[in-house]
Amino acid sequence: MQPSNDSTTSKPLTALLAEGTGFDAHHPPDPSLIDSCVHCGFCLSTCPSYRVIGKEMDSPRGRIYLMDSINEGESSLSNATVPHFDSCLGCLACVTTCPSGVQYDQLIAATRPQIERNYERSLSEKALRQLIFSVFPYPNRMRSLLRPLGLYQKTGLQKVVRSLGFLKRISAQLAAMEGMLPEIPPQAFKDTIPALIPAQGEQRYRVGMILGCVQRLFNPEVNDATVRVLTANGCEVVVPQTQGCCGALSHHQGQAEQARMFARQMIDSFADLNVDAVLINASGCGHTLKEYGHILEDDREYCTRAKEFVSKVKDVQEFLAEVGLTAQRSPLRDELLTVVYQDACHMLHGQKISVQPRQLLRQIPGVKLREPIDAAICCGSAGVYNILQPEVAEELGRQKVDNLTNTGADVIASANIGCYVQISKHLKLQSKPVPVLHPMQLLDYSIRGVKLPLGQTHEKSGVG
Repeated sequence: MQPSNDSTTSKPLTALLAEGTGFDAHHPPDPSLIDSCVHCGFCLSTCPSYRVIGKEMDSPRGRIYLMDSINEGESSLSNATVPHFDSCLGCLACVTTCPSGVQYDQLIAATRPQIERNYERSLSEKALRQLIFSVFPYPNRMRSLLRPLGLYQKTGLQKVVRSLGFLKRISAQLAAMEGMLPEIPPQAFKDTIPALIPAQGEQRYRVGMILGCVQRLFNPEVNDATVRVLTANGCEVVVPQTQGCCGALSHHQGQAEQARMFARQMIDSFADLNVDAVLINASGCGHTLKEYGHILEDDREYCTRAKEFVSKVKDVQEFLAEVGLTAQRSPLRDELLTVVYQDACHMLHGQKISVQPRQLLRQIPGVKLREPIDAAICCGSAGVYNILQPEVAEELGRQKVDNLTNTGADVIASANIGCYVQISKHLKLQSKPVPVLHPMQLLDYSIRGVKLPLGQTHEKSGVG
């Protein structure tokens, strides 16, 4: 079915080709994968960008049509087509929904590097992306910005800037970036987790742990809690001090060479450590780590090593559900604690992990799980999507918080740093004092016998 009412179909071929170039010969979207789409439309109801924007070309089906059109030389990477690819969150809900098994994840992953190589973005877009990819994946570079940002918060200047609202008039993307800035914790200025943490009691496993980039700065309590949970359950934890970014941010935005560089560095940092598993507690990172075999498929030196590395990568919840909890656990409150688990997209749709986190949470005495409506719909974070596409992200964030809080749960459990930041922001905007905690934090509190007080907010919990 050919979509209608779109700018790409209303212009003559010569005009389209004059605006931009097509895909180059290096891994363009696979025509056989494109042809597997039968245009049934099942993807539309679960596509967050289509639900908000409402245009066919901002749906998986529409984007696949555009990929085919560019492959055939009927369209080009231009101002008429690229925004429709940019509007994709990469949440992969369509992959889960598709009855034909269309591998949209591979198609969009092939398209984004093509855009970065063959499409000329505006100067402002280039500058913003250069800032993001030069700073966000580098914790030490981000740390250099933390002290002035801390002063910006503590002096009250942040409240003044936000009340005046002039940032939005300058740049919606800049305003979105500032609006997501959480309170900077003291632990952000230095990594405090040692290279080796012994297991408590009898050692069952030796595991490696990845710290993440943004998480280790803006929510370091999650890594601390993860280490305590692992060691309490018989794991010796190895934390390579040379590890850097996993490459998720770069990979999801088509920065192919940077993603490959980070993947090689990560593989090197875990070489010869003789671990049973390499664990990660952030779903966006986990999905990319499991994609290293694809990311480095053309690298003769690393392609085999990448596959070996991937064979050991597990989300920490996936791992613990598999090996079992051995540490004794106690209730988090004297009365029933209701928890709503928020499915991060790259956990649910990318890694197909849904049951395991719920299994772990149910093993905490006195916890009752509740399920939100539209649980499979993205919160709008999607890496840096909430910076690059703030209007769509704002609506998705508002809807997600509505759906989570409408369950009446006492606590929101979220296993991804991007989701945590997005949800925390919109909870504050809606004045809803519900704490957002990683499942590892809830398990850690239960193992240590820490009680969650009634009326606790995400600010009081040290999360946010």
